[in-house]
Amino acid sequence: MNEIHAVHLGPDGRLLEETARGLRPVPADRLLDHFAEELTPPEWATDVVVYAHGWRTPPGDARAMAEGLLGLADGQYRRQRELYPGLPEWRPWTVLLCWPSGARRGLGEYRRMRDRAHALSTDGHAGRVLGQLLGYVDARRGDPAAPPVLATREGQYLHLVGHSFGCRVLCEAVQWAAEGPATLGWSMPRPPDRPFTADSMLLFQMAAPRDAFATLFTALDAAPLHGPVVATYAQADLAAGFWHVRAEKGPGVGYAGIGTAPAPVSGIRMRGTGEPYPHDALDHRFVSVDASDVFVRRRGWSGAHSDHVRPESAHLLLSLAHHAR
Repeated sequence: MNEIHAVHLGPDGRLLEETARGLRPVPADRLLDHFAEELTPPEWATDVVVYAHGWRTPPGDARAMAEGLLGLADGQYRRQRELYPGLPEWRPWTVLLCWPSGARRGLGEYRRMRDRAHALSTDGHAGRVLGQLLGYVDARRGDPAAPPVLATREGQYLHLVGHSFGCRVLCEAVQWAAEGPATLGWSMPRPPDRPFTADSMLLFQMAAPRDAFATLFTALDAAPLHGPVVATYAQADLAAGFWHVRAEKGPGVGYAGIGTAPAPVSGIRMRGTGEPYPHDALDHRFVSVDASDVFVRRRGWSGAHSDHVRPESAHLLLSLAHHAR
């Protein structure tokens, strides 16, 4: 079972809801109730996946990407379940975080979307959306029903998946709740005052400078993230390479991997669907995954920037879910 629930944010970061007149902002006095109604994971879910799409991606295309990746994960899990012994069941409930990511190309539009990706949390509700899933926003929440499984309210494990500029949206949103001790890496104990945490963050072809984790997202080191930050990169990604150099004076994470970070960065290659990821390969604060041999399909001006909907990507996501147990 794989159900996708879309959450829409406006240009100012305000949460939108379906009405008879189309999408309209949720009134401030109904925000918490709306979160509780719309973002409470169903009881059948074992895992919650939050997917944030990238630049120039309308909601229909974003849903197709999320459905494609989760469909590949379902197929991979059914065929090679033995690769994930810590994952006796895989029933994800997916939250698709849709944000107005623009439709035009050009350096001016790039910079505008870059600023918007950050403002969605600093000025809007993207952080509160994740906060609800983490259990921070709604003060009426209690402790998880099963103490050994400290993830979301109902005990599901939470995985954050971003693509391109969506990676910035997720990083900013997680920082919104950044208070307390560092919790990155599975080997780190869950702090007693933070029972609700995300268990992994998987960033496909991130559109951000290589030193973003040392400059823009330094608060991730104190964020509610109990697990690694894993970012893929590929030499055929022109958006994060050629175009990113022109927009930000240097290549992006999606082209050259994570550079400077608050902790050592582990570098590995993306593995085939039949090759398991050892726990030690992924249990680091920052993991840079070379997908240059996998993400190779070029699509116009952006190259292989959107070539992440692959069986190998699904295998990486399942491996993170397996090791998070």
